[in-house]
Amino acid sequence: MPIPNPVAFTIFHIDIMWYGILITAGIALAIIVCMRRAPKHGLDGDRILNFVIISVPVAIVGARLYYVIFNWSMYAGDLAKIVNIRMGGLAIHGGLIFGLGTAVVLCLIWKIRPLNILDLAAPCIALAQAIGRWGNYFNSEAHGGPTDLPWAVTVNGQTYHPTFLYESIWCFLLFLFLLYMDNRRTFEGQTICLYGMLYSVERFFVEALRTDSLMIGPFKQAQVISFVIFVVCLAGYFILRKRGERLTERHKAFGFADRIITRRIRL
Repeated sequence: MPIPNPVAFTIFHIDIMWYGILITAGIALAIIVCMRRAPKHGLDGDRILNFVIISVPVAIVGARLYYVIFNWSMYAGDLAKIVNIRMGGLAIHGGLIFGLGTAVVLCLIWKIRPLNILDLAAPCIALAQAIGRWGNYFNSEAHGGPTDLPWAVTVNGQTYHPTFLYESIWCFLLFLFLLYMDNRRTFEGQTICLYGMLYSVERFFVEALRTDSLMIGPFKQAQVISFVIFVVCLAGYFILRKRGERLTERHKAFGFADRIITRRIRL
């Protein structure tokens, strides 16, 4: 891949970066898809906008704080750099933790089932990631180690694994798969658990290729978090499926009892 220009265009001497454009485009498209699919989850578009207005800004702030915390040495001497995100520095795990956490809190306040909202959001998050990852390409960041593969990305004259491309492709395929599964879900929490497991598997292995990973001691932070998320979502999947089966059996039992009572009344 050729060396990209990170600047899309300039307005009034202010450079508009491709990174910001692609992140914004990914979020916007995800919101549109989420609003169109909301009726399938018994929700309306206005309710989704209420979530978006609060959760998305919190997610962006959380993604930045997460990145800054694990790269504090880069910002300790110049705190003003913390607010400059035009050249990258948003950690997806931080965004997920803060954004989804905020959505859950809002659900509890507004008395909406949290798992239903998370299931609705899961495919849309994957879509936003698939688009937003191309911002890393234009910033020449988030790449892997040296390689001679024909699809390698060139940075400072050296060719590297385009890990952003691997993740973008995986997330787009994940988006399509989650749409399919969400249309056929058998219990609440199924879609978000599948997202957590499948994204974590991809991130764990792709992170092994990256050379700019955030670290927790000797371990790559993203791999540690991905492992934890995978285990939690795997356990959650089976627990929630079992709960869903019990609820289904209970509803069937109530339905059978109602039919018996109705028949006796008619007699």
